[in-house]
Amino acid sequence: MSQPVFDRSQLRILSLTDRQHKMTVEDIYHLDSQTPPYSNPDLVHIANQIVKSHQEDRAVIWMMGAHVMRRGNSRFIIDLMNRGILTHLSTNGATAIHDFELALIGATLENVEDYIQDGQFGHWQETGQKLNQSIIKAAEANLGYGEAIGKMILNNEQEVNFTYAELSIFANAYRLGVPITVHKGIGYDIIDQHPSANYSAMGQTSGTDFLRFVHSVTRLEGGVFLNLGSAVMGPEVYLKSLSMARNVAHQSGQEIRRFLTANFDLVSFDDFRDEGSPTQAHYYHRPKKTILVRTVKDGGESYHISGDFDRTIPALYREIIKVLNSE
Repeated sequence: MSQPVFDRSQLRILSLTDRQHKMTVEDIYHLDSQTPPYSNPDLVHIANQIVKSHQEDRAVIWMMGAHVMRRGNSRFIIDLMNRGILTHLSTNGATAIHDFELALIGATLENVEDYIQDGQFGHWQETGQKLNQSIIKAAEANLGYGEAIGKMILNNEQEVNFTYAELSIFANAYRLGVPITVHKGIGYDIIDQHPSANYSAMGQTSGTDFLRFVHSVTRLEGGVFLNLGSAVMGPEVYLKSLSMARNVAHQSGQEIRRFLTANFDLVSFDDFRDEGSPTQAHYYHRPKKTILVRTVKDGGESYHISGDFDRTIPALYREIIKVLNSE
């Protein structure tokens, strides 16, 4: 028996110009901005390994959640791409939305607490229509999700002028040829609410991105994997990708075991290298168990950097630049 589904044509969709925003381009750090102080000796080691991997043409993979970008770090990420340091960027659908809105109108981040009261949360025409249209066209052309968004912003596609395209992580990744992949789930993002959302196209393009990510992980031996603010998507996509990459490597007598992982998060642990037991809550924290313990047991090394991203990311960036300048 057929089950009823919601009719999205009933939704009231408003323009982004009607929305109040909690973040603008003015909140994005400049490379020389004064940022909150942060010190952690492990950052020095991470930065040194990133530069070493870069010099040896190894993978340096940057996996992040949206909060990293919302804390004003876009210019740091773009500069690391410009310098050729980052070989792959991966993220979720929320980051793509914030990046798109900042590039388009110079503002993003709606007040969920206010807009959810009358059901207006997430119902914005430009974001829903333009991103969904880009994803549909990408599926038709066999492009990836992230690639399509970067291409749209960089080239001012869909008769849209992206005033702040130079601040777009996606546009700059596309310009530089750096793979940028989006790993999304249906129902996770506000564009999924829009009447134009095509869930088949989302699945196809995000699936393409997953396989591109796996390809990058095949180059992780001697490299670096950074998970920044992704509690579930990051460690899970990484885990499956690493298993696939190791499966193929093993068949030809090769290994993917000697690499560095680092997890940047707001939470802290007494011992981040202790997996714990199933009776302890921290055992179920996926970034720690997957990224910092299980996948580096046989030759890798791991680090946990605790703190808000408005200070940990600028501090990491400056340590990397310091190492580069000392070479």
